[in-house]
Parts: sequence; C-alpha cells; structure tokens
Amino acid sequence: MTDAPSLRIIPLGGVGEIGKNMYVVEHDGRMVVIDCGVTFPTPDQLGVDLVLPDMSYLADNASRIDALILTHGHEDHIGAVPWFLREVGQVPILGTRFTLALVRGKLDEHRLLGDADLVEVAAGDPPREVGPFLAEFLRVTHSIPDCVAVALHSPAGTLLHTGDFKFDHLPIGGPAARSDIPGLARLGEKGVLVMLGDSTNADVPVRGKRSEEAVGPALASTFATAPGRVIVTTFSSQIDRMQQVVDAAYRDGRVVAVIGRSMVRNVNVARNLGYLKAQDGVIIGDKEVDSVPDDELVILTTGSQGEPMSALRRMANHAHPRITIRKGDTVVYSSRRIPGNELAIDETINRLVASGARVVTPDDVPEIHASGHAVRDELAWMLQLVRPRFFAPIHGEARHQMAHADLASKLGIPERTVILENGDVMEVSADGVVTGERVDSGITYVDSYGVADVGEGVVRDRRHMSEDGLVLVVVQVDAHDGTVAGTPDVVTRGFSGADDEELIEAIRDRVGASLAESAEERVHEIDVLQKQLHDAIASLINRRMRQRPVILPVVVEV
Repeated sequence: MTDAPSLRIIPLGGVGEIGKNMYVVEHDGRMVVIDCGVTFPTPDQLGVDLVLPDMSYLADNASRIDALILTHGHEDHIGAVPWFLREVGQVPILGTRFTLALVRGKLDEHRLLGDADLVEVAAGDPPREVGPFLAEFLRVTHSIPDCVAVALHSPAGTLLHTGDFKFDHLPIGGPAARSDIPGLARLGEKGVLVMLGDSTNADVPVRGKRSEEAVGPALASTFATAPGRVIVTTFSSQIDRMQQVVDAAYRDGRVVAVIGRSMVRNVNVARNLGYLKAQDGVIIGDKEVDSVPDDELVILTTGSQGEPMSALRRMANHAHPRITIRKGDTVVYSSRRIPGNELAIDETINRLVASGARVVTPDDVPEIHASGHAVRDELAWMLQLVRPRFFAPIHGEARHQMAHADLASKLGIPERTVILENGDVMEVSADGVVTGERVDSGITYVDSYGVADVGEGVVRDRRHMSEDGLVLVVVQVDAHDGTVAGTPDVVTRGFSGADDEELIEAIRDRVGASLAESAEERVHEIDVLQKQLHDAIASLINRRMRQRPVILPVVVEV
C-alpha cells in the first residue's frame, strides 16, 4: 500500500454468521461504527439470553469513535446498542425515525435514554458530516420501515454499506418505501471505492421470489378457512407483515390481539408514528381475548424462532397466563428459520401439534412469507448499479458470502472481492486492498438481559455439567493440624454415579487420604487443599467411571 489515503474496514460481527452485525470504518485515525446487533444463542450456549459482538476493540479506541450509524431497526442491527453505550460512553447514534423509536424503547428499559445522543436522519437528506466522512443515506426496501443504505464519502473514496435490502417494486409501504435505484446508480456513476453487500439470500435463485404484496392474500385465505382462532407468529419488528395480518383479519371479520412484550411495544411505536394503520376496534388488548368468539380472533405473537421465553413457546408448553393451545387453533409461521434455531422451532411445532393445533409454515404455503433480503438477480443488479472497485460480501454465513463472491466473479470483479472473517482488517485505497491484520473479535454472552456478562468459561462449565454432571464435596478440617473433622459430604447433580454407594464411599476415602497427605506435608492453604482434592477426586472418578463431571471441593476450617 502506498501513501494514498485509505479506509480500514473491520467487521466485529455479521460475517460468517447470521446476526450481531457490526462494522467499523476508519479513516485518518477516526472511526464510524455501522450497526450494533445481537444474535440468538445456540442450544449449547446454556443459560445465555443474548450473544453480542466482542466490543473490546471499540472500548480500547472509544476516543476515536465519532458515531454509530444504524441501517434499520431489526435486533440483529440494533439489539446491542445498550451495551455499546456502556462500553464506549456517549457517542452520537444516527438512525431513521422508526429505527430510533425502537432504540429509544430499548435504551429506556436499560435506563440509558437520558444519556443517549440520538440524531434522526432520513433517506434523501443532504450528506452530513460525521467525523472524517460525509454520510449519505439512501432508501432501501426491507421487511421493516425506514431502512437505509449508508454511503460514507472521504478523501480515500466512497464506501457503500447496502444495509439489508431487496428490490420490491410494490412494497407495502408504497412508493416511499421503494429502494432508491436512481440514487444507487448515481453513486455508481460518481464511483464507489468499496461496497459491503448483504449476502443472506445469495444462494437463492430467481425462481420463487415473492413480493411482500403476495403475503396478504395468502394470509387472508388461511384465515378464511380456519375453523377457530388463528395465531400468527413473526418477528416483532416485521411491521409490514403485521400490517398484512391486520388487513387480512379485518377483511375476514376478525380482530387482532397482540401478545408478547416486544410485539406489543413495537406495534404501539408503529401505530403512534403512522407506520401501522388499523380500523377502529380491529386491534384489541390481551385482556379482551376471552370475550371474542374463536372464529373471530387472530392472535399476533412472538416466538417464530422458538425463543425459550417467547409467548408462542409458553403457549406451546401450556405455561402462558392467557392463551392455551387447543384443538381447532391454526398457528401460522410467517417467517423464515434463522440458521441454528431449527431444533427449537421444531420442538415448538411438535408441542403445538400435540395440543391439537394445525400448524402452517412456509413449507406448506410458501406465500405466507416473503424474504426481506435480495436474491441472486437483485444482488447482481445492485453490483451493476454501484459498480464498486472493491467488494466484500457481508451479512451471511460462509456459504452465503462465497455465493455472493461467485456472483461478483461472474460480473467481472473476482480479483477485487474479499471474503472477510470477524476481526479481519481490510485496508483499501485507490492503489489496492490489503488484508492480514486482525483485531479481537470474539463474542460476549449476556445472561438475564444484562444483569451480568457471561464468560466463555461459564458457558463451558454449564455445557460440561449438562454432559457429565456435578460432584460437590464439602469437608471440614481442623484449623490447627489440617486433619479431617467428621465425614465428608458428597452431593451430586446430574452425575450417573450418584446411586453407586461404593463409589461415593471411595470418594470419601480419597478425600481423607488426600488431606492426610497434605497434613503430613504441612500444607494448610485452603486454595491448595481444594486444588489437590479436585485432582484426586477427578482421577478416581475418571478411572472408575470414564467420566469427567465438574468437581467442586469445598474445605471449611473448624
């Protein structure tokens, strides 16, 4: 790389995966962060509620951050904002009207709203100065209102982050929600140095693509043939889909009850801002559900991904305080499966069916869902409109990135396409692109929505206990000579040898022998005694059982 001005692009999340999108763009020693999202925990991330990007690089460079820019209001793009503010302090947060409305509710829950600097922007506004950049916002169609692509202009050149997008010529939001194709073409004419492009559907062919407009008739048909209640689950931020549900319910003579905290909050925000419209009396409160005949009721709820505490999951487990699934119910999944959630979704569906419900998914009726992400022909169109000099596929698993890169190759930019991993540093200028440097880019686990960060070691111990169980040994020792006082207590949880009295007695004997050896050697430090006990007990159990439970020795001086 020569002395030509350059951009440094660092994904901290969102490449090689679906979710926790976060991208750092640096120029002249300053930086702007684009998006700040979360993802769902996998089944082996036990006790974890949210998974966030590792923000240690941002915390270490907080004084260089000029802004956080949000492309839209989905959780995988805004869900980690409260933790971002805790890590880096007050930084201007730029977003569109609806996006910031969702962020305000999130920050209010975390008691951070008073300290937040929220800056509203709109697609089509004149470019505004953001640190060393001129930031321009272009409207794109997605599955939530007020989405934008972000162009950052600098002396090094222009970077375009497409945001999540598709080219839907008949979006539910009307012409005001249509992707700004002329604006994207204008950028392409002026020259784009590097484009970061949404890759989620890069492996989906043209065939089978549906507009959001097609979802309404499919929902209406499902409602009309349902003998009883209809329960529709989708993402709580999918406002266009909620509009389709409300319209279809109204046409079928039904009312809509909204269930689920995030769904209720987002519906209220959307109605207050005019993004969701309903005839008087069509949307009712959850307390009115019991007063409505089954064949006149639609329930709009969270839980499309099998989230453990979601309303639909609790309904399926007969644990919801208001709604119990029963024969005659129709449950409609108006959403796609996010990779990694398949087991949880299938478990929920099986419980719903066992309770007598009919379950309808996009596998059964494809028209009940339309993706918010561009498929291959749309991705090709974006590449040809923008004509970037360099290109990095983002927002997708490795297979999506590779499919997008393959598409770019067929369009003539193979040697200028870079496949990034989280933590990679991509330095790009008019002279070329260089990669190889890396920054910390792990993940952060959050338990109980921010009560405490959960380290990898904690999750590993939980996984360990789920596999081989726990053995807790409590022993009293004489404070003067270190000899055992009384009989050691052995408590087990999830350990297959719990009923083996011979093994339990052998553990007690081994505890006594280990402490006797320590006493002879005049070892009295509690931490050392506990370490020696751990090793002795673990060796015994592994030799006898070929298992490795979590061993917790507790030594109490008396």
